[in-house]
Amino acid sequence: MSKLQERDGALGIWVVRDEAENLGLYLQTHLGGKLGGLDREAGETNREAFSASFAGCSQWILVMATGIAVRYLDGLLMHKSVDPGVVVIDEGCRFAIALVGGHEGGANFLAYRVANLIGAIPVITTATEALKPLIVGIGCRRGVSMQQIDTAITEALSAVSRSKIEIREIATIDLKGNEDAIIQWCEQAGVPLRLIPRSLIQERPWVTKSSPLVYSRFGIEGVCEPCALLGSFKGRLILRKITRNGVAVAIAEEVSGI
Repeated sequence: MSKLQERDGALGIWVVRDEAENLGLYLQTHLGGKLGGLDREAGETNREAFSASFAGCSQWILVMATGIAVRYLDGLLMHKSVDPGVVVIDEGCRFAIALVGGHEGGANFLAYRVANLIGAIPVITTATEALKPLIVGIGCRRGVSMQQIDTAITEALSAVSRSKIEIREIATIDLKGNEDAIIQWCEQAGVPLRLIPRSLIQERPWVTKSSPLVYSRFGIEGVCEPCALLGSFKGRLILRKITRNGVAVAIAEEVSGI
C-alpha cells in the first residue's frame, strides 16, 4: 500500500480570502472534507497552518490564484507517487485546474467533479489526457442501462473509425448528472464526465437538426451535439447525432494547431 493510500482519504479545502468563504463552504457541503484557511488575521501563519495540514489529506482544493497556490506548495511536494492531488479554482468559478497529481493523486478527475459542481471549465494539462482528441456528447432517456450507453458509443466510434482510447471526456447536459448508466460507464472506462449547463446550451444550441421532444422537455434544441462541441476548445463535429435504443451520441474532434 502506498503512502497516499495510507492516508485517511480526506479532502482538504483551503481558502485565503473572506470573499471565498461561502464558496469553500459550498464545496464542503457537496464534496465533504475539511475546510481551512478561514483565520484571515493569521497572516503568514495561515500558510504555515496549510503546510502542517498538507500531508494529512489525499486531495486538496485550493480556492486562490495559481500564483498563491504555487507559493503555498513550495517545499511541500515530495514525489508524484505520494503527493496529494491538488486542484486550484478561482473565486469566480471559471476554471478548475488540476495543478498537482493529475494521475496518481486523482486531481484530473477531481477537477471534473469540481467543475461540474460550480459550472467551471476543467483544465487538464497531462499529455495522456489533454492530447486525446475526442469529446463524446450523450443524451439519453431516463433509466437506460450501461449496456445501452456502451453499445451506442461503440457504434458511434465505429462509424468514424475511432476508438475508446481517444475519448478525452463524455459530455452531457447538467440535468443528466445523476444518470446512473452514464456515470457507471465513465467510471468503468476511466473517462471523466463533463456536465454542460443547460443555460449554456440554450445560448449556443449548435444542432444540425432540432429535436421537438428535447425542446418540449428541456427548452433546448438538442443535447449530444451541442455538448460535444461545448466540451471542446476548437472542436468540429465528425459525427452528427445518431440514436440507438434511447441513447443519442455525437462526436466532436479537437482541431489541432494554434
